[in-house]
Amino acid sequence: MHTSGMDVVEALVRCGGFADRTTMLRLSSRRQLEAGVARGDVVRLARDRYALPLADAAVAAAHAHRGVVSHLSAAVWWGWEVALPPARPHVTVPKHRRPRTSPAHLHWVDLQAWEIDDGVTTPERTLVDCLRTLPFDDGLAVADSALRHGFGQDRLRALARSVQGPGSTRVRRAADVASGLAANPFESVLRAQALEVGLAVEPQVWVEGVRPDLVDVTRNLILEADSFSWHGSRAALRRDCRRYNRLVIAGWCVLRFAWEDVMHERDHTRSVLAAVLERPGWTERPRKGRSAA
Repeated sequence: MHTSGMDVVEALVRCGGFADRTTMLRLSSRRQLEAGVARGDVVRLARDRYALPLADAAVAAAHAHRGVVSHLSAAVWWGWEVALPPARPHVTVPKHRRPRTSPAHLHWVDLQAWEIDDGVTTPERTLVDCLRTLPFDDGLAVADSALRHGFGQDRLRALARSVQGPGSTRVRRAADVASGLAANPFESVLRAQALEVGLAVEPQVWVEGVRPDLVDVTRNLILEADSFSWHGSRAALRRDCRRYNRLVIAGWCVLRFAWEDVMHERDHTRSVLAAVLERPGWTERPRKGRSAA
């Protein structure tokens, strides 16, 4: 699949809201990238990283409501890739403040001073808010991103154990399976959907000398989140064909999923994954050797 003409905003959405220059040029073009920055559709950050202008919009909305940037908007602020960027800024305001209308997605909570960092909820509060309110697959994408960017796994699990009240079980569930090994939100959402239907998938496990996206070693099953960003050349296509053929010959079943289906046709994706469990004799299938990294 050739992707050099992809719109820069679409490219950033698929990357979870952030991407470096190399990735942007692979997906789009230098001309489109420069035009997107000039129009304000794309923001250039330090070290040649690019982002959607969501953070600035959220800050403006928080200022207008005398609140703080929170939830998915805070996750974006902290530099965490998310499954799908929020359509509206998320702002938390005190319980007594009730504007009649607002373009922002408002949350009414009386935050403590230690839960706010310069007008944005702290990373800890942001994680709790996201994991408490988001569906499991979107929440896991946030948790994985936080770990990928340096939020310690032990710290996340300790935070989850301290949460009480509505949604606390959901927070702990995501924290228990979160992994910094997940390459991107696309892979995180696919993993969450697989876990939801009962598959025991793990990210980035070495098998047969390669490292697929997701592996269920109990079922000789491999799930590949077929990323648009790596399939733009004949060489990449040839490499993937050889890789998948090698795994199938070695006894692995390889299922491949497109970004559009995983992100926008989630019921369909879950039905495909659930069908794996319904296949007669699947779990009794002889297990092939698992090679170390």
